[in-house]
Amino acid sequence: MSQPLIISAGMPRAGSGWYFNLIHDLVVSSGGQSAREIRKRYHLEALLTEINCNISTLSSVRVVPVLVPTLFGNKFAIKTHAGPTPFVRYLIKMKRIRVIYIYRDPRAALLSAYEYGQKGINVGRPNAFSHLETLDDAADFINSYLKIWEAWSMTNDVLVIRYEDLLADYSQAIHATTQFLDLDLDTISIQRVVDEYRPEMGDRKKKGTHYSQGEPERFRRVLSEDELKKFTLMLKPALDRMGYEV
Repeated sequence: MSQPLIISAGMPRAGSGWYFNLIHDLVVSSGGQSAREIRKRYHLEALLTEINCNISTLSSVRVVPVLVPTLFGNKFAIKTHAGPTPFVRYLIKMKRIRVIYIYRDPRAALLSAYEYGQKGINVGRPNAFSHLETLDDAADFINSYLKIWEAWSMTNDVLVIRYEDLLADYSQAIHATTQFLDLDLDTISIQRVVDEYRPEMGDRKKKGTHYSQGEPERFRRVLSEDELKKFTLMLKPALDRMGYEV
């Protein structure tokens, strides 16, 4: 019996790595398969990254091969930062794909992206954010993902989660997540995963979660007054639509 492909989509630096690993382990604990094992077994190394099984873009050329294992009853979760395509919207409508999208206050995301990139440079291990040399670079980078947030938010049958809400009411967010994925929250194996990924676990989580700061509005304390005013003005249209206080 075929299974839906689960896609954990998210804005960069919005807890997307942490949330993907949570979803991945919830699926495995309920009888699904490890995406990392599927990647090896079906030779999808060229399409899915090694750690977080990130598919990158959601073009039909990339999605179709990843769908193949689901036709043989394999239920698993992959990750992306990309926006929906007409093909993916069609697959969602046909219930062949289920998507959960997580986002964050873009001011917090831009600060996190800049800090994480600079941290990589400082320890001699540049990462995907190390090209962001200034906060302005980071703002432009995150700004480019706001259209993706809007696209997922306007797509039917997609569960949209705010990072801040996940931290503020973890239990409610987990209830919404498991209900959307048709998982039984009351089973012992799922409860074990839920407890393992609680926000208070912080960066003790395994490699690939990218979880390091649990303070939702730390940007108000770290950014200078002028920086906060500038980025708030720049992002205000999106902040208003997202429901964030300016």
